[in-house]
Amino acid sequence: MVKRIFAIGLALVLTVGFSLNSVVKASSNDSSGSINEQFGDPIAVFGDSLTPDQKEETKTLLGITDSTQTKEVTVTGADIVKYINGDPNSHLYSSAIITRKDAGSGLNIKIVTPDNITEVTEQMYANALLTAGIKDADVEVASPIKVSGHSALTGIYKAYDTSGGSLNTARTDVANQELNLATNLSKQDGISQDKVNQLLTQIKQEMANQKPATKQDVANIVDDKLNSLQIQLSPKDRQLLIDLFNQMRKLNINFGDVEKQLSDLTHGFGQKLKNTVEDKGFWQKVANFFSQLFDSIGNFFASLSK
Repeated sequence: MVKRIFAIGLALVLTVGFSLNSVVKASSNDSSGSINEQFGDPIAVFGDSLTPDQKEETKTLLGITDSTQTKEVTVTGADIVKYINGDPNSHLYSSAIITRKDAGSGLNIKIVTPDNITEVTEQMYANALLTAGIKDADVEVASPIKVSGHSALTGIYKAYDTSGGSLNTARTDVANQELNLATNLSKQDGISQDKVNQLLTQIKQEMANQKPATKQDVANIVDDKLNSLQIQLSPKDRQLLIDLFNQMRKLNINFGDVEKQLSDLTHGFGQKLKNTVEDKGFWQKVANFFSQLFDSIGNFFASLSK
């Protein structure tokens, strides 16, 4: 009898662990079944280099369980040419799912497989997407194998376009240049990814403040931020950085708007854990779960004494 009770007790403990995990997941996904009737279903875009098995694995990684509630598209070499003026023979594995949001919602990026996206960070994606003109959306990126992560950017553009969003290809092209330069700087010049993100963000913020009218104005901003962040670049990379931001100046990008979204995004990453802890609905579910569990345990042992 003692062994039987011990075995049952162990099973209950394991059940607590698995069930509580389910409570946490349910709390973070309460609105997952809700469809935004203005923008429609989320759009998942898959690289066309994926095998059928890899595509199914990617769907699982992106949390796609009901294909009827997700629109699926494929990013191809032709899309690489269209959106970023790239190589049509590129290998495309990194994939994404994008859910457009109402104006003012902000941009939220999550790399679901950080070990497999080796060069691009969430903040790099955010910087590039804001430059391209995508400001209000939830985006998740994944790959079943190790890749740089660059092709996911094209996929996000196509998904946004497919959902009815309006993108300027000149902006998507310069945004891709930004992403390429960011990843190259973090590799070639020994600068950390965080440092590169900080540099790009601060240059944009300063351009929002100063509204540079000439290329020399842009160069002055770039040099000031390189000095304040104590970043040493080769003359070639410095010039690439100046040329990149001068292109942005010529495109008349609303850097004030970009600055706000970047600030919101930075604040949002820091708030995620805090919001979960303060979520009253989450803790109520935990309390209800344990209340029901203890009632069940009490009833079980009461039955043994009869």
